[in-house]
Amino acid sequence: MSVELFQLKKRFVAPDGAAVPVIDVAEFRLGDGEQVGLIGGSGTGKTTLLHLIAGILTPDSGRIQFDLSGESAAAVPDGSVKASESAAVSSVGGATAPAAAVLDYRTTAATLAAGRITDITQLSEAARDIFRGRNIGYIFQTHHLLPGFTALENVLLGMSFTGRPSDPAWAKHLLKEVGLTDRLHYRPGKLSVGQQQRVAVARALANRPRLVLADEPTGSLDPKSAQQSLDLIRRLTAEVNASLMLVSHDPMISRQLPRVVDLAELNRAAG
Repeated sequence: MSVELFQLKKRFVAPDGAAVPVIDVAEFRLGDGEQVGLIGGSGTGKTTLLHLIAGILTPDSGRIQFDLSGESAAAVPDGSVKASESAAVSSVGGATAPAAAVLDYRTTAATLAAGRITDITQLSEAARDIFRGRNIGYIFQTHHLLPGFTALENVLLGMSFTGRPSDPAWAKHLLKEVGLTDRLHYRPGKLSVGQQQRVAVARALANRPRLVLADEPTGSLDPKSAQQSLDLIRRLTAEVNASLMLVSHDPMISRQLPRVVDLAELNRAAG
């Protein structure tokens, strides 16, 4: 799945009421299966840009287009609403957790037609949530693991908000790949910071996404653990044949990717 940005702009309102430009990107393209490192210091719009691409935030203007041509029908919702998809709660590992709100899948299906180019800025909030859950894996700098759930349950929860059945075998495979086979039933409080980050990587890949967005995923790790985390992200992203956009302030991390883009040059609002 490729991604293209066109004339993308976002402003935030300062405490004094002034509009402060944060994102001003004329054009950018991430190719299908491509791995790109975005490098930039504080104030260059790294997190805001990823949140826009993921549909967490909406831009003031511009387009964010995803090319789903050639994707399987599973990449987007079909028109039917199954009982399991509209349940108010889901059971994961024997524990009951809140599931996604009931969404209008019929309207969403009409918008997210298979094989079409989708401009996520034109989708409703509910449709963006579905699109993100089914197509995008997000690795946060802070892990956002649920403390009351085990490593395995946290990964399974990553599968529970898209209407698809959970896949325990795939979740266990991912945790094995990140070296946590012996920590499946450990809660985050019993894991090191590096181990928590590896669970977060596995969770981001839980739905076999077509795009992985990584926001400073090594920022809180020591150099050895940071390198291991980067290697895992790249290898697992390639395993599911997803594109990767990784942002970092550390050039030693970003410059290991095949293509590196300086956000200070890409984002005109960062100047």
